[in-house]
Amino acid sequence: MDEVFSSYITSLIERTVSSLQKREFNAFSARCGDEARDRILEMIAPGSTVGVGGSVTLRQIGLVEALESKGHTVYQRWGPQVTQSPEMDTRRAMLTCDVFLTSSNAITAEGELVNMDGIGNRVSAMIFGPSKVIVVAGWNKIVTDLNAAVLRIRNVAAPLNAKRLELKVPCAKTGYCSDCDSPDNMCRVTTIISRKPRRTDITVVLVAEQLGF
Repeated sequence: MDEVFSSYITSLIERTVSSLQKREFNAFSARCGDEARDRILEMIAPGSTVGVGGSVTLRQIGLVEALESKGHTVYQRWGPQVTQSPEMDTRRAMLTCDVFLTSSNAITAEGELVNMDGIGNRVSAMIFGPSKVIVVAGWNKIVTDLNAAVLRIRNVAAPLNAKRLELKVPCAKTGYCSDCDSPDNMCRVTTIISRKPRRTDITVVLVAEQLGF
């Protein structure tokens, strides 16, 4: 059964990588988080400034620590190495860094990146600002189409992230979206990157592991 499931994941990733490439994204697959981390590190020039979105995936594969150990200036808003500057300054710095690293809330098998944000700095940086953007996602974030992407975000990604961040929103308790009007609502900005933006180099790395939310 493991062989069958592994074959299914491989086929799903291959199809999605092909779709992303047809939409002008750079895209490749990795067998595991370690492989993805090592290949991404090779893509980042020494001395680059790196912005890191609030991604569980990036922390799971050890990418943030690896960047810091190599001496990169890393802008982030998470963990013990939080950049010591006012919050909005750090968010703005991510928009002008050399490389921006993030995950995606959902990626369609047709090659579209779908995301929802509460503030918008993450999705902004994915589209314009940093010259190089690298998106890392486990196979579990691949969905069939745009409708499935929105359903995944509202009923999987948002509730889990809300619970992780201890936000005062209904989905953190119920596990599903009720289209709330809470001040902590994270689903305020929705973006669909249907094709690589003309001035931004976006690489999508799909990992054959379940990663992030």
